[in-house]
Amino acid sequence: MEGKLFLEQYLIWVILLLGQLHGYTSCIVKEREALLELKKYMIARSEEYDLDDVLPTWTNDTKSDCCRWDGIECNRTSGRVIGLSVGRIYYKQQLTDRFLNLSLVHPFEEVRSLNLSPGNDYNPFSFQGFFDDVEEQENSTFFEFRNRSNGSIRGSLKKLRVLDLSSNHFTGNLPSNFSSFESLEYLSLLENNFTGLLSLNPLTNLTKLKVLKLSSTSDKVQVETESNWHPKFQLSVAKLRFCSLEKIPSFLVYQKNLRLLDLSSNRLSGDIPTWLLANSTQLKALQLQNNSFTIFQRPSMVHNLQVLDISANLIGGMFSDSIGRALPEMVNMNGSCNRFQGKFPSSMGDMKKIIFLDLSYNNFSGKLPKSFLTGCSSLKYLSLSYNKFVGHVLPGGTSFTTLRMLRIDNNLFTGKIGVGLLSSTRSLAFLDMSNNRLQGAIPSWISRLSSLQILLLPNNFLQGTIPHSLVDLHYLSLLDLSGNLLSGALPSVMAVQFLFLRNNSFIGPIPDTLLEGVQILSLRNNKLSGIIPQFVNTRGILQVLLLRENNLTGSIPRHLCYLRNIRVLDLSNNKLSGSIPSCLFNLSFGVGEDETSEPIQGFGLSLGGFTMESYKSTFVVEELEVAGVIIGEAEINFVVKQRYESYTGGGLLGFGTFDYMYGMDLSNNELSGAIPPEFGHLPKLKAMNLSHNFLSSSIPSSFSNLKDIESLDLSYNMLHGSIPHQLTSLTFLEVFDVSHNNLSGIIPQGKQFNTFTEHSYLGNPLLCGTPTNRSCVANKSSEEAKYGEEEEDDEASFDVLVFYYSSASGYVTTLILIVVLMCFDCPWRRAWLRIVDAVIALAKSMLP
Repeated sequence: MEGKLFLEQYLIWVILLLGQLHGYTSCIVKEREALLELKKYMIARSEEYDLDDVLPTWTNDTKSDCCRWDGIECNRTSGRVIGLSVGRIYYKQQLTDRFLNLSLVHPFEEVRSLNLSPGNDYNPFSFQGFFDDVEEQENSTFFEFRNRSNGSIRGSLKKLRVLDLSSNHFTGNLPSNFSSFESLEYLSLLENNFTGLLSLNPLTNLTKLKVLKLSSTSDKVQVETESNWHPKFQLSVAKLRFCSLEKIPSFLVYQKNLRLLDLSSNRLSGDIPTWLLANSTQLKALQLQNNSFTIFQRPSMVHNLQVLDISANLIGGMFSDSIGRALPEMVNMNGSCNRFQGKFPSSMGDMKKIIFLDLSYNNFSGKLPKSFLTGCSSLKYLSLSYNKFVGHVLPGGTSFTTLRMLRIDNNLFTGKIGVGLLSSTRSLAFLDMSNNRLQGAIPSWISRLSSLQILLLPNNFLQGTIPHSLVDLHYLSLLDLSGNLLSGALPSVMAVQFLFLRNNSFIGPIPDTLLEGVQILSLRNNKLSGIIPQFVNTRGILQVLLLRENNLTGSIPRHLCYLRNIRVLDLSNNKLSGSIPSCLFNLSFGVGEDETSEPIQGFGLSLGGFTMESYKSTFVVEELEVAGVIIGEAEINFVVKQRYESYTGGGLLGFGTFDYMYGMDLSNNELSGAIPPEFGHLPKLKAMNLSHNFLSSSIPSSFSNLKDIESLDLSYNMLHGSIPHQLTSLTFLEVFDVSHNNLSGIIPQGKQFNTFTEHSYLGNPLLCGTPTNRSCVANKSSEEAKYGEEEEDDEASFDVLVFYYSSASGYVTTLILIVVLMCFDCPWRRAWLRIVDAVIALAKSMLP
């Protein structure tokens, strides 16, 4: 029995010890009760009374360890609450007055971390005052966080080490008694609504402050930069973004321990001071993008900086040729969108660790140095777009063995596609060499780039046919070979989602298997012939079909009606004939789209990432993360508003403008017959062009249902009848052209129709009214006169007809009367016969 009792006691001690080691000590009773009071208070302040759905772990169950509740952090040994992170949880509710009062509950004596940041998903608190006062209390720590005209946080916060108040609506200035937060190490005031002159003097005596983050959503803030105060803290992280800074704050001169400095998106100008690196020998990341700096000088000494972002400035001149030797530890460098010129620095080859390099949108010229092509084997992302580089592209010997994305578009590169790409056969996923002067054929060895997902080669001088080896690129999603000198027949199968082959010289028919799995197909401006094939296995995902300017013949096939997800259909400038199938109404152009329809998705390419730790404490780790995702783009041209519109999205067409583009163009063909009135039931259609055909019906009044239509072109046909007045209800209509038809009557007026000029109605002599110079009153008078003449002619014809009928009837009546009288023997009859005999005798005597 004693042995059993000893064993039980031993097990209990082991369990308790393990609990201590793993941080399982329960929180103390009074703090559990305080948290439950806080929850009860939050529920009372909530409009929806459903915080149990948000705080299900905050229960009355005494077996539930409150140290494991959501938003709670405890000391692993004492069990006391040291961290409260209730902002995101609390803001999710629809609160009546956005009022959070933690002073109503019992004190939390060892709180070190208070996070009241709502995050990006929830409604923030709004303040007009900011920390109006901090009341000192010796034996307790409590907080009062208000959303009222003079909002405040109150409490004895001597032990507070982390304070995150980001993503709120704080205004005003930092209070002078902020210095009472004597243990504060981490302060985040990002994304608030500060205005006016903001002084940082109240932070002077915070000797333990290591992280300071500040930004304003208002452009009316101005952080005080010139002052005589010497802060007692040494920061590891300083982020002063969107603060309308015109000068670099002077207190940064005294910061010797900085690891990350972010002054991006301000109004800084002039030289980038060299002391930023000279004074901070431990600095790992310097972010100065989106300012107005004009000069960047290389460091005067070798520095271990890893991240440098000076993009979107006005920096000109030469890029220092020794930059690579001065910054040998560089991992990420972004100097894009500046005014750099001259040659590419040969010392870049000394940056053996560089992963991301972006020098696009500058004026660099000359050839890429061999030292760079062979020395930077760690590169994953290289963008040199929109410069003036010349020479051959990546010749043999290039050793970019880990390259995943290469963007060298819009330069002056010449020659054939370089075999140096073969050094990246296993890694290269994105290749953009568009808008250069590349020549020769597309190499067959390109199929060895087994990871290639996007290949962009438009607007070069490439010749020959599309190599069959491209079919072997199993991961290829986007292929753009537009604007070259390619010829020959189209391949029978291209297993890509987005295929752009416009502006080449392809001949022959369109293979009926070409559309298998494709979402966008552009074959515009080639020499293709034959009929539009019956595409097979499209699975209903085709959304853009562009066949403009070819030699296609025959009628519009009815099977096109089954491509239900079409957004843009362009069959213009061909030789199509016959009537327009009314079943094209089934091409819903956005009508009835639901969650099951497949959208045109953007293309995201993950390049890996770079993470650098700049501050770490018990409560928070501050890291710099360099994004490694690239979004591909492509372009759709479609005639809208009498000009070509280019539609791209924030992804590959799928987001932004193109998501709302629906259009149909059947112009410049030989189509005849009626305009299907069913076309009027496509309310999302934005552009419809049926011009330059032989259509001979009236304009359907159902077109008044095209509520989103912006451009409607029916010109150069044989349409007749009047313009339906119902079309004046089309409030988005900007282009309306019915010129050169046989329309008649009064031109409707009102709303958008008041903006159309006479050019919209030329070649219709029977149309009258504004904006033509033909008066509808004169037309009405002439029509009335014409009607009067026709009425008189009708009356004269009627009189002659009456005369003929009356004469004939009189003659017939007289004849009948004579016949009747001859049938009776009476004196009248005998007298009549004697008269007739006498007349006959007289006539005979007069004859010769």
